[in-house]
Amino acid sequence: MGNREDLLAGARRCLEEKGWARTTVRDIAGAADVSMAAIGYHFGSREALLNAALIDAIDEWGTQVGRRLADFGAAGATPGERYEAMWDRVVESFADHRALWLATLEALVQAEHSEDLRRYLAGGQAGGRRGLAAILGGVAEDEVDDTTARTLGAVQMALLTGLMTQWLTDPEQAPTGADMLAGVRALARVTGA
Repeated sequence: MGNREDLLAGARRCLEEKGWARTTVRDIAGAADVSMAAIGYHFGSREALLNAALIDAIDEWGTQVGRRLADFGAAGATPGERYEAMWDRVVESFADHRALWLATLEALVQAEHSEDLRRYLAGGQAGGRRGLAAILGGVAEDEVDDTTARTLGAVQMALLTGLMTQWLTDPEQAPTGADMLAGVRALARVTGA
């Protein structure tokens, strides 16, 4: 690996171990075993390097989570059982990839100061809305129309973000897949939907 790749790998380790705010230039250079000046040469700034490392990590992790979610629920399961199983898979990913979920939350805050990061995260959210709508509809992503992505998909993304913050704060009290299904059903009853 060259210095650039070493820096990306070191920054990713730092993100996972220390988070965004607590990672210093010295931490990254030490983890990558390169000089601190190499960060400026290859990326221009600590923030640009952390953005690049975070984007790489999210891309890799997103692919893994997408595969996990696409393969949920037993054959012949009811739609409700599949919905519950999908949320159980999401909760498993919180446990398996806690550091990356936390880094994603930190990235949301950092996006306020980086238009590139904001655009990347917005694109990821658009893809997530479409992907969740496709999973629930049992269709390919390119078959999901814009209205379905902005309604069914967007609501699922909102639920995911809320579940993530609850789970990262207090996993023992956070909803399970069964709780998510029961909550959606209760919402349908109280709204008359």
